[in-house]
Amino acid sequence: MSVSATRLVGLGLAVSALAVSLVACGSDDSGSGSGGGAKKVALLLPESKTTRYEALDRPLFTEALKAACGDCQLIYSNADQDASKQQQQAEAALTQGANVLVLDPVDGKAAAAIAASAKGQNVPVVAYDRFIENANYYVSFENEAVGKLQAQTLVDDLKAAGKTSGNIAMINGAPTDPNAADFKKGAHSVLDTSGFKVAAEFDTPDWSPDKAQAWMEGQLSAIKNGLVGVYAANDGTAGGAIAALKGGGVKPLPPVTGQDSELAAIQRIIAGDQAMTIYKAVKPQAEAAAKGAVALANGGKPESTTTKSGVPSTILDPVAVTKANIKDTVIKDNIYKVSDICTASFAAACAAAGLAAN
Repeated sequence: MSVSATRLVGLGLAVSALAVSLVACGSDDSGSGSGGGAKKVALLLPESKTTRYEALDRPLFTEALKAACGDCQLIYSNADQDASKQQQQAEAALTQGANVLVLDPVDGKAAAAIAASAKGQNVPVVAYDRFIENANYYVSFENEAVGKLQAQTLVDDLKAAGKTSGNIAMINGAPTDPNAADFKKGAHSVLDTSGFKVAAEFDTPDWSPDKAQAWMEGQLSAIKNGLVGVYAANDGTAGGAIAALKGGGVKPLPPVTGQDSELAAIQRIIAGDQAMTIYKAVKPQAEAAAKGAVALANGGKPESTTTKSGVPSTILDPVAVTKANIKDTVIKDNIYKVSDICTASFAAACAAAGLAAN
């Protein structure tokens, strides 16, 4: 699907917030479980502060489900970073007769209870992007590898600039997100032996950019003079950190990492404010989840590449995006067009980076 992020957002908003009526998959009207007939697939996403979920995951999963089962019905909900709300949404989906839940959890522990409730009703669960104990299938990226890639890119950037020591501020993800612990572990495996010092560290509640910014502002008086880099676990927290650094008069800006390849992050990379982001190709992730969900809804087994804690899994590889390879990643894969990135405010930076608006 060759679409810009703007068109993806439009598609996401055009899809009903509660359900996408795609009719039914099969000829029989049997209910949940392994029988044939009308199949309902529930997609439960965790939040909307991270733009990828509404702009990418939702429309791409919708498209992938149509391709895998043209007659399936999609039940959609977004929990807005509220674990209790997600519990209610899952219960509502089950009440509506969902045959399978595709769940990206707000809180991993709370999600285990959702999975147990669903499986108690013979409804299988696909853990999407974030791992859930005892799910039937898991689709995500190699999360420790994400943290390692972020940290290694940061260290390489610093050493290329001639730095071999100094302070790093570490802004991790939400403590309720099981993936955040993996990102953190992977990053520490690189940073702790790099020669640089993690001078301050923060686990960001709800992945909130505002909370990341406030924390970074509070650290500047203590670590500003020796600060050489910022590990930020995703693009939202990176944006918060960069706002704090600019507000605190830090010049030049130290390199800052990120994740999710949000449009604003790609523009910050072009402008030189952010060093890198992680590109996780959502389309193959959504496709694997949709195919797995349809297989489970029909009593089959999804295709998998490995297992995690005994759960059949499809694990994809992350890619580091820097100014040097934007063309070969998010532009090549039609996530963004050059014109999406190179708006008037970024025209000069794009020209300097060899990107010309088309």
